[in-house]
Amino acid sequence: MFTDCQRIPYPVFAKGEVTDCAFVVGAIPFGSVSLLKVRLESGSQEPAAGQFYMLHAIRSDVLLGRPISIYHSEKKADGSVELSFLILLKGKGTRELCSLEPGDKINLIGPCGNRFPRPVVECAQGACIETTRKVLIIGGGIGVAPVAGFAETLPEKSYDFYASFKSGSYALENVKADKLVITTDDGSVGVHGMLPAALSEDTLRQGNYSEVFACGPTPMLAYIQKICQAVGVKCWLSMEAHMACGVGVCLGCVIDTTEGKKRCCKEGPVFDGDILIFKPVTEVAGIKVQPRREPLAAGTEPDLSVNIGGVTLPNPVIGSSGTFGFGVEYKTLFDVNRLGGISSKGLTLEPRQGNDGIRLHETPAGLMNSIGLQNPGIPHFIEHELPEMLKLKPVAIANLSGSSLETYVEGAKLLDATDVPLIELNISCPNVSAGGAAFGMTCVGAAQAVKAVRAVTKKPLIVKLTPQSHELTQVALSCIEAGADAISLCNSFQGIAIDIERGVPVFEKLKAGFGGPAVRPMAVRLVYEVVEAINTLPAERRVPVIAIGGIATWEDAVEFIMAGAAAVQVGTNTFANPNTMIEVIDGLAAFMKRKGYHNIEEMRGLIQK
Repeated sequence: MFTDCQRIPYPVFAKGEVTDCAFVVGAIPFGSVSLLKVRLESGSQEPAAGQFYMLHAIRSDVLLGRPISIYHSEKKADGSVELSFLILLKGKGTRELCSLEPGDKINLIGPCGNRFPRPVVECAQGACIETTRKVLIIGGGIGVAPVAGFAETLPEKSYDFYASFKSGSYALENVKADKLVITTDDGSVGVHGMLPAALSEDTLRQGNYSEVFACGPTPMLAYIQKICQAVGVKCWLSMEAHMACGVGVCLGCVIDTTEGKKRCCKEGPVFDGDILIFKPVTEVAGIKVQPRREPLAAGTEPDLSVNIGGVTLPNPVIGSSGTFGFGVEYKTLFDVNRLGGISSKGLTLEPRQGNDGIRLHETPAGLMNSIGLQNPGIPHFIEHELPEMLKLKPVAIANLSGSSLETYVEGAKLLDATDVPLIELNISCPNVSAGGAAFGMTCVGAAQAVKAVRAVTKKPLIVKLTPQSHELTQVALSCIEAGADAISLCNSFQGIAIDIERGVPVFEKLKAGFGGPAVRPMAVRLVYEVVEAINTLPAERRVPVIAIGGIATWEDAVEFIMAGAAAVQVGTNTFANPNTMIEVIDGLAAFMKRKGYHNIEEMRGLIQK
């Protein structure tokens, strides 16, 4: 193992074996924090207190490892090293780590970063001794892990220890402090309140501490820096930041200091508190940070209903065209009647058999398709599939496509004579030779199609747009001018897949539609830009936007709504998890209750300037 001049180990890439993974007793709610133990092979060097590892489950659905601080390390009799990590369940990556079982293999990069410095020594007449003054150690939430590990390296009762939690307490069993103070936001353990309820400038003066060592949420660290500077006590603060590599290469984890931007993974995570610059975040990209809202009162349910072209949907979640058939196919898999709406398979005037050759190709973060609008034709739909759709509770939406202006018009005439509440005009399909996206690429083509269909139907008209258009916002405005009551986007992005063994394209038509989680950030941008353009219109001419593109979770749906969407369509992920839309509905409702949103409109377009 290589070390630097201070004998701090350099990071290496290694595989470890999980020896244990269990929920931590005392963490509230139970199951929110796990203790993961990983054994490294014989000869591995122990990390220094304050360092961290990039952890990545070998069987993983996330791209990057997660930086997790060392809580405890132990050299075993056989020369191996067992590392202990406290992991707060926050997202997909940490959920994977918390779900590991004994015997599972895990990739590690580490130990990364620097360490907590040893307490200062006092020198006089050429002799140096460790100070007899105590130090103060502070941990906030999951930040208690690295400082508890540091406390283990100090003599017993040579330090005081403050631990601050929202609720409950944990990870303090190895702390041998002279004074241990616990604060909890809900008063469940120790002092009722946040850290300032127990620690102030006066507390620091009375403690006569030589140094302070801390890790926790950024607001807590800013407070510690402030009171330490006021009293004149040196503080060392362990910071965290989003990172990709852990070894100083990606430059994604820099933080602001008086000495310029420094890498949290290399020059940190432990920094001299005097050089750190804590900027209060009041806005991001010109958007003001939303003030904290009180949760909805107990027993109060948020109103999830939305209005699309004068039609009320009970919630904003719609089964996307081409991925949900006509709705009845999924009746035995989950409660389809809980959805807000169902957009039918793309319909053409005449029946179609669709494209030849391979039609589906999976990618690491999505699905390519070249179906080619296979469908039974509008007359058959009206006689057979539509009656079954109308028996369901979700609002039925007929997705209308065509190969020419005439077929669009004739199809619209037939649908206008039915009870279908909404028509979704598909001028964006990427997998047909004629019609589809050919109309949606330009303002002239889009307006022509919308105007022609608008002339033959009084039904509310949603126009589905393609992300391939280089003038998408103007196309959207042209559609509104021509009579659209709503806009839906984005239909599939185009891509190419190659069969490298045969040296030929995967798809007969070479290009194919691509959807799934990989497209979501691009789709969010396009939705944001279209809504931004619509907001320049007089209020009476504005229409709602329905977002489509890679929605897999309720968080994804909230992103689109905050970008300006009034509703969302879920497509590809239904194939992976048929319960996706139910989970989105339930998660959306729970989020709105927690954040105090009474209805969708209160959070719609929050990031629009």
